[in-house]
Amino acid sequence: MEIRKATINDLASIAAVEAECFPPAEAATKEEFAGRIKYYGDHFWLMFDDEKLVAFVDGFVTDEADLTDEMYEKADMHDENGKWQMIFGVNTIPAYREKRYAGQLLEAAIRDAKAQGRKGLVLTCKERLVHYYAKFGFKDEGVSDKSVHGGVVWHQMRLVL
Repeated sequence: MEIRKATINDLASIAAVEAECFPPAEAATKEEFAGRIKYYGDHFWLMFDDEKLVAFVDGFVTDEADLTDEMYEKADMHDENGKWQMIFGVNTIPAYREKRYAGQLLEAAIRDAKAQGRKGLVLTCKERLVHYYAKFGFKDEGVSDKSVHGGVVWHQMRLVL
């Protein structure tokens, strides 16, 4: 398995994995991913099995302390000098789940955030995944009042470095 950052050449694969992992109301579009790669391709962690993209984590950097719905749609809000690494998506295609691939990508994101001097990482997740992210040191801050993305109840979680 190889882990690397995203380039525009990965766009179709990233969009396909996202569509396989999230329902349409929650999934980012190919056009949204094009903007994300343009503004913060170095904040994608992609895992490949040979040439096949099987998992990825992505999110931009900002000084904003909380994850908001606006961030998903406006990649140009990325600030490379920001304090917080946001995590917008943790994706693993079904055939590759439960093999710790997502965990390896999260650990890579955490290592990079530390190396870059970030204050920490922030993500939102459904209640059933709170315990999963807690294993990496994320603390549940409760139901988000700033994200209702896809009409879902999200818990905001934070890992302070």
